[in-house]
Amino acid sequence: MDGPPGRPEPPLRTGPPAAAPLGAVVETDLPARLDRLPWGRFHTLVIAALGVTWILDGLEVTLAGTLAGALKESPVLRFSNADVGFATSAYLAGAVLGAVFFGWLTDRLGRKRLFFITLAVYLTATAATAFTWDLWSFAAMRFLTGAGIGGEYTAINSTIQELVPARYRGFTDIAVNGSFWLGAAAGALGAIVVLDPAVIDPEYGWRLAFLIGAVLGLVVLLMRMWIPESPRWLVIHGRVAEAEAVVAGIERRVLGTTPTPPSDLPVVRLRVRRSTPLSAVAEALLVRHRDRALIGLVLMAAQAFFFNAVFFTYALVLTDFYGVPVERVGWYILPFAAGNFLGPLLLGPLFDTLGRRPMIVFTYAISGVLLAVSGLLFQREAVSVVEQTAAWAVVFFFASAAASAAYLTVSETFPLEIRALTIAVFYALGTGIGGVAGPWLFGALIDSGSRTSVFAGYLVGAALMVVAALVHWRWGVAAERRSLEDVARPLAAVD
Repeated sequence: MDGPPGRPEPPLRTGPPAAAPLGAVVETDLPARLDRLPWGRFHTLVIAALGVTWILDGLEVTLAGTLAGALKESPVLRFSNADVGFATSAYLAGAVLGAVFFGWLTDRLGRKRLFFITLAVYLTATAATAFTWDLWSFAAMRFLTGAGIGGEYTAINSTIQELVPARYRGFTDIAVNGSFWLGAAAGALGAIVVLDPAVIDPEYGWRLAFLIGAVLGLVVLLMRMWIPESPRWLVIHGRVAEAEAVVAGIERRVLGTTPTPPSDLPVVRLRVRRSTPLSAVAEALLVRHRDRALIGLVLMAAQAFFFNAVFFTYALVLTDFYGVPVERVGWYILPFAAGNFLGPLLLGPLFDTLGRRPMIVFTYAISGVLLAVSGLLFQREAVSVVEQTAAWAVVFFFASAAASAAYLTVSETFPLEIRALTIAVFYALGTGIGGVAGPWLFGALIDSGSRTSVFAGYLVGAALMVVAALVHWRWGVAAERRSLEDVARPLAAVD
């Protein structure tokens, strides 16, 4: 809870003193010191250790998609298309609930503690998926795997936002989110190997595939050992000495020394708090930042339906409408994944130079238009499977940058105290509205055997993206190259 209102106490400088008491006012230039740093090896290592979350998610999602045929043919599981859609929805539902629960804990307990907890949940559940025996055990483990990944999103996005200098924040966040597709490519390649009956019995192949993520997760666990807690989080919780030590350590790693900060650096004055009551969270989202909340909801829901509905059933379209053998699906995932990765990588810098608003509007709008066009070609049987794959790669070159920008928007346009929970809330609402129902709906549309029905689903996704573009054009925030505290004033700020 916040300290009592009224006349502010004399500020405490962030230096060697012990933790500031609850309600005290801390005056700090640490955010400005972090933002003025050039890009260094420290930042690269942070991105590598934390950004790998999206690679793991891409791996999980792609495995679920490319293994769909194997799960249907398994003599133990014998899944239908609807069962595959149900298991996918269970993964997404777990991600939704895990994001909210772990997001709440991230704001209360700190970023670092939670990105270890969430990784442990993911590791355990994805390994257990390899030993499931029916639809319900499989769905339950996918649910828990999703919970770990959903929790990762909140802790990791918060940490990256709060450690990366402002002028690199847009490109970094978008590129990191786009790395999902490196995991997708890895999952596709892995599926090609483990589903080859000449290499391994298919019944054991799909089980082995899920163990890949667990092995990678163990490596990530070791990589994260040296990453510090967010200094911004430490300061607002009164742990000023720790925050000063963390920033001084980062400066030494990046600059080779700990320079004397210029006297004209911007400072912020914050009242120390241990937690933020849910009433304050509600007031921030529904009153103070209502327009931003609308933007976050629309962006997240549109991209969630667009991606989850189309990509999670991608393998079913290939096998059911184009007759692609199960063991060859992975080859068609690779160019699709390449387009999705290259989009954020090549377009990402423009979000820092041209700006958030024009780039978000453009990427959302062009994604919707191109999906409608490619869907029409699919409906009219005017393209071969290779041409359809190429068309989808172009569509998602832009859509991947748009989806990454949605995560960037909800993580940088709300106050520090509720950043992780806000990411979780909009991820949960967006995925719940647009993502959980999408795979199930498209699974049913594909089961109908009608290209026209599937095309209707594509049109829904296209329309949602265009609407999101219009909403952001009207209410979007210009956050490029601005400090987080300038974009969204902390709830604990004291004038």
